[in-house]
This record gives sequence, structure tokens and C-alpha cells, in this order.
Amino acid sequence: MAVSKKIRKAVFPVAGLGTRFLPATKAVPKEMMTVVDKPVLQYVVEEALEAGIEHLIFVTGRGKSVIEDYFDINFELEATLSERNKKVELKLLADILPAAGTTSFTRQQAPLGLGHAVWCARDIVGDEPFAVLLPDMIMKGEKGCLAGMVDLYEKSGGNVIAVEECDPELAHKYGIVGIGDKVGNGFKITEMVEKPAKGTAPSNLYINGRYILQPEIFDILSTQERGAGNEIQLTDAMLTLAKGQDFAAFPFAGKTYDTGAKDGFIMANLAFALERDDIRPLVEAQIKDLVGKL
Repeated sequence: MAVSKKIRKAVFPVAGLGTRFLPATKAVPKEMMTVVDKPVLQYVVEEALEAGIEHLIFVTGRGKSVIEDYFDINFELEATLSERNKKVELKLLADILPAAGTTSFTRQQAPLGLGHAVWCARDIVGDEPFAVLLPDMIMKGEKGCLAGMVDLYEKSGGNVIAVEECDPELAHKYGIVGIGDKVGNGFKITEMVEKPAKGTAPSNLYINGRYILQPEIFDILSTQERGAGNEIQLTDAMLTLAKGQDFAAFPFAGKTYDTGAKDGFIMANLAFALERDDIRPLVEAQIKDLVGKL
């Protein structure tokens, strides 16, 4: 299937309250909590840029202005670093700064769900396919998850969802997909089931927080009724869209860490610290010592 429009824009829904991390998130957005020495959100943005994304769209809410400041120049800090000849630190700041005009911020005034957050980006996305990356989910693998999805999209067109294996006994906790014919580096989706009853899941492949969607999803979201949690759910809109458009799945071979959960956040810190040559020697022995005392 020929693809006429490339994936240029990515939406990051960052308006969530982060109640699972209170009291920390009373003052610090959950997306800005650090895994080792970078905010969670920075990992997700880097994944998008690796995949060729040109325009970053952040759907924010109250108390999230620090996110906009993070992706901007800090004149006072950079002037101080320059005066002190801190070249390494200056380069670090320059490397994370998006090019001028490549970031947009829009507000989701009320917490009405993921589907509503995506809908809030409609005018910035316009009439073209786009990616959605859930900022709580950071991924570790040889190749970025979204980059693999873009490869599949160029073969399949339509809509693409990333999936990952879970313990079959836990499939009832996730959104699960049915496996169809192979296409490119993935497969066609035959069904999507949100939290199937135990023993009824069509597979053990769960939707892990990365999407490539066609712009028709916005029309569906504009009239989407509230679903689970009394919120406008993206999954419900995708199910409607799937009645008229193809969906394919990209099986991500790496590991996803849900940093919105305390255990996932801790494990992400351990995993990313242990792969760093400058940090591993400092923490590996201490981790073994702690484990030995359990």
C-alpha cells in the first residue's frame, strides 16, 4: 500500500495529575521526574526524534509550565555556565533544545481522558497522520519503538499500534490485540479488546502506549461518548475507526517501563543506570549488597 504522507508530528499527552506520585507531583509534573539524570519526558521525545518526527505537540494542563520552560533556552543558566567555562554542560543543554518553531503547546483544561487530550491537538496536527506517545511509558531496546512503527507504516499505511508480550495470566489487565496476517515487520490486527475476561484474550500482546493514527480519529473523538472512568477513551475511538480503516501492530522486542507506577519508575532507574558506563560501577555493587540483605 503506497503511503502519501509521512509521519511528521507527534502528540504527547502531558496533562495528567500524577496522583500516584503524590506528594512529589504536587510541585513537580510526573513527566519531569528523573530517570537517572533526565526527565522521563526527555526519553520519550528522543524516541520520537529518532523516528524522524519534526514537530512535537504537548497537550498540557495546570502546573505544567515547567515542561515548556524545559524545552526553551535558559539565558541565566547558560550565561553562568559560559562564565565558568562549563563546556560539557553547555553542550548537554544545546543537545536537548528543539529547533526553533518545532514545538507546540496546547491546554487540556479538564481531565477528560486520553481521547480528549489527543482531540485537543487536532488544529495543530491538521489533516495528516500523526503519532501519539504516552509519556509515562519509556522504552529500552536496540531500536526505538516508534522508529519500528514508522517502518511498518511505510509498508502497511493505515493505523499502527505498538504491542508487547505480557504474561498470559495478566492479559486481563491490558488492552489486547488479535493477530492477523503478517505485513512488513508486524501483522494486521483482527480485534482490540480492553481488559478481556480471564481466559478470553485473543493473544498475550498488549498495547504499550505508542500509536500512529489517521486524522479521521479527530472526527470520531469530537462526538465520542465517555467510557471507562467516565472519560473519553482513545481505545473506544480506535475501535470505531477500525470499522473503516486498517490497523496493524508492531511487536516491540525491547522492554517498556511504566514510570507512572512506582515499581516501574524504580525499575526504569535501575535498568538505565546499569547500562551507563559512568554510573554502573557506582551502583552495581550496592544493588547486589541490598539484594543480599533481603
